[in-house]
Amino acid sequence: MEQWITNFQGEVAALSGAFLWAVSSAAYGLLGQKISPLKLNLFKGLIAVALIFLTLIISGKLQTEVNLVTINLFLMSGVIGIGLGDTAFFSALKNMGARRTLLMATLSPPITALLGLIFLEEQLTFGAWCGILITGIGVAWVISERTPGAAIGNINIKQGIIWATLAAIANSSGAIISRFALLSSDIIPLWSSLFRLIGGTIIVVLLLLVQRIRQGKLGEINWSMKLIGGIFITTFGGTYLAIWLQQTSLKFAPAGIAQTLLATSPIFIIPIAAQMGEKISIRSVFGVLVAVVGISLLFTFQ
Repeated sequence: MEQWITNFQGEVAALSGAFLWAVSSAAYGLLGQKISPLKLNLFKGLIAVALIFLTLIISGKLQTEVNLVTINLFLMSGVIGIGLGDTAFFSALKNMGARRTLLMATLSPPITALLGLIFLEEQLTFGAWCGILITGIGVAWVISERTPGAAIGNINIKQGIIWATLAAIANSSGAIISRFALLSSDIIPLWSSLFRLIGGTIIVVLLLLVQRIRQGKLGEINWSMKLIGGIFITTFGGTYLAIWLQQTSLKFAPAGIAQTLLATSPIFIIPIAAQMGEKISIRSVFGVLVAVVGISLLFTFQ
């Protein structure tokens, strides 16, 4: 078992990160009712940066030799993938709702695999490409199911599709840049996670400044111990650990495979939703089984 985990540590890290993102997404959904997405992004980014920095101190890995080019690549990856990508994703949510936006998010794995083929010359086997396709179909089958109360007001499908496509391209581009930087250096995933988060946080701060200039104010937050604790706990699992695992997956697995496995978060929502009392349909179960078959192909044909 230990040898198997070592051989597939990138894939295991990606699935673990997807699980944490699934759990944290439910919590972020509740937190988002009390604080704006940009502010939530800022606070979780700052907390995650502090946690990673503390981890580096405790683990004795604060000393590292990284050239300026590599640092800039990770900062750029964070700006594009975390900062701009998340902003485009939130805009897509606003224009066409979560169901359609998550369905469009399944574009990210094939885009990543294609960019990996073009820029990193990562050759995937036919079986791996089939695994990516089947996993995407399974995820799409689950998240495209019509659910009560999914409709939103002021819907704008065309703008939503544009924003969701930009989000998928931004996330894939950020992953490819990060993968390139990881392969061309000896930097550990913890340090790369720190640089990416710093880049993403910087762009969020700039976006908040632009928002303040345009609106004249950013709005007040009704702080409470419950809100502060919720942001910290969710950030610990959904940002600090999850991004660390994401960088580990990109370090040890091809970008297309890593991004596909990281995109399985909606699958893990199914048992979480069941625990929260939601009714699980046969369609959802079937979608999970299809995605599991796709994932197994990724592990088998490499």
